[in-house]
Amino acid sequence: MADRVNIQTGDFNLAGEIAALRANDKRVGAVCSFIGTVRDRNMAPTLGTDVSSLPPEGAELARGGPSLRSTAVPEVLSMELEHYPGMTEKAIEAMIDEAMVRFDIFGARVIHRVGLLQPLDQVVMVAVTSAHRGESFQACEFLMDYLKTQAPFWKKEQTPDGARWVDARVSDDAALAKWGIQASNA
Repeated sequence: MADRVNIQTGDFNLAGEIAALRANDKRVGAVCSFIGTVRDRNMAPTLGTDVSSLPPEGAELARGGPSLRSTAVPEVLSMELEHYPGMTEKAIEAMIDEAMVRFDIFGARVIHRVGLLQPLDQVVMVAVTSAHRGESFQACEFLMDYLKTQAPFWKKEQTPDGARWVDARVSDDAALAKWGIQASNA
């Protein structure tokens, strides 16, 4: 059986990870997975508009209004993730133990990348197996909510204006609270 937690610099393959997670386990009737990617979370909503087709920063739209780009903070050029080796893995193992207690699941696997990442790169994978989809969906969401607030990772974004550390968000704490866990990271 593959390790339950892996912190790594290299990319991962979802199909291979799921195959290893469910290998020879005939009880598995459901697999749920989540993949998180590096995105430019600072862009204003584009209402389905391809960002490459937007006018340049500060340009006006045909009707005279500001461009969608003008409401955005600087774009994310790259993201760097750091962790505390040993402590991070231990914290995620404890999260998986808690998911095993809360939900009727057979297995879970969390991979989180660290180091320098580019927009569109995969950052995190959470995969869960169970007999039925409901338990897998819930456990996967629980693990992701827990990971966002409790795992010891530090994230720095590089923008055209320079580097900045990313603070925790109140919405992440609220997501964890629905599981009955109170956190104050933001």
